[in-house]
Amino acid sequence: MKHRHFSLLAMLMLAAGAAQAKVDPTNRALTLAADLPAGALKDQLQNCASGPFYPTEFAIAHRGAPLGYPEHSREGYIAAANMGAGIIECDVTFTKDLELVCRHSQCDLASSTNILQTELANTCRQPFTPAQQGEPASAQCCTSDITLAEFKTLCARPDVKNSQATSVDDFLAPLDSPVIDQPNQCGMVMSHRDSIELIRDLGAAFTPELKRPEVPMPFNGFSQQDYAKKLLTEYQQADVPINQVYPQSFNIDDIRYWIENHPQYAQQIIWLVPRQRQLVPLSLAELQSLQAEGLHIIAPPIPMLVQQNSNGQIEPTAFAKAAKASGLKIITWTFESARATKAVYGDTPGLMLETLEVLAQEIGVSGVFSDWPGTVTYYANCIMN
Repeated sequence: MKHRHFSLLAMLMLAAGAAQAKVDPTNRALTLAADLPAGALKDQLQNCASGPFYPTEFAIAHRGAPLGYPEHSREGYIAAANMGAGIIECDVTFTKDLELVCRHSQCDLASSTNILQTELANTCRQPFTPAQQGEPASAQCCTSDITLAEFKTLCARPDVKNSQATSVDDFLAPLDSPVIDQPNQCGMVMSHRDSIELIRDLGAAFTPELKRPEVPMPFNGFSQQDYAKKLLTEYQQADVPINQVYPQSFNIDDIRYWIENHPQYAQQIIWLVPRQRQLVPLSLAELQSLQAEGLHIIAPPIPMLVQQNSNGQIEPTAFAKAAKASGLKIITWTFESARATKAVYGDTPGLMLETLEVLAQEIGVSGVFSDWPGTVTYYANCIMN
């Protein structure tokens, strides 16, 4: 665990974020801990509520703090740092003028921003279509169809939509958050360069994910390799130390490009293991082969690493055991996500903390992406300190 010293600017920003959002990193963790069965883990977690708490790179902010904030918003990043996330993610895609911005996917603007409520709605590839005759409401709006200047006029919002909506306002459904009573519906969107400046000021490290383009590449002469190179170049131009940047991609070709052409980042590069590999998991030999190519970190989803046994207890999967045996560093995603919750924990919230225990103590993961980093920070400070 690493303790970080915040700059005065970062401290002021954190204080402003806490005052505005009323973030308390302990509340969610204690709520989940109350659902644990009686035992050592529950006692340990409930007995350390007074802290002190420190930022830790075990807690990785997944798109900021989307359990309570618009994802990839300035407000969400500040809240994540305030909750002790030692690493903060910017999912990276590009605009029409080939500038990099933070969005979960290239064509998610219809639901993750307010674009449909602005004049930029006329740039959308698929305009808003209301639900009718059994067909869901839909729209598709892409960063690659607007400029950076246009992008920065938008609000970041919780990526939630009502598929039964008959109007745009109904389509942009509010977030039903378990941690924030009235989530902000208009956060500040971030370019990649904006995120670098902010995250550095917040005292955290960086984990940009190169997102899959949803347009044919090359795009206006911009190739996939140009895209991968530009992501790293923006950190170099900002004089960010190499050991503070953890580039990620699901695309193994991006990983190989970075390792071969930017070997100074090789120790930090993360291959995000696609969910599809859960059907046919990578073998120990395949994992060792990737390691021989120069890969050091893999990031499979939580349901690939843990499962419930016949007694309802959380245990490592066969793949988790192979990954640990390979010697690769393991990071996982995404704690508090709806998909992982349904797949692993079902209707038993306390199992989330038991899962963190198995991930940390039995599998030895070195970091956990979380939609609410405070809970992971709380666990790390209580159990791993």
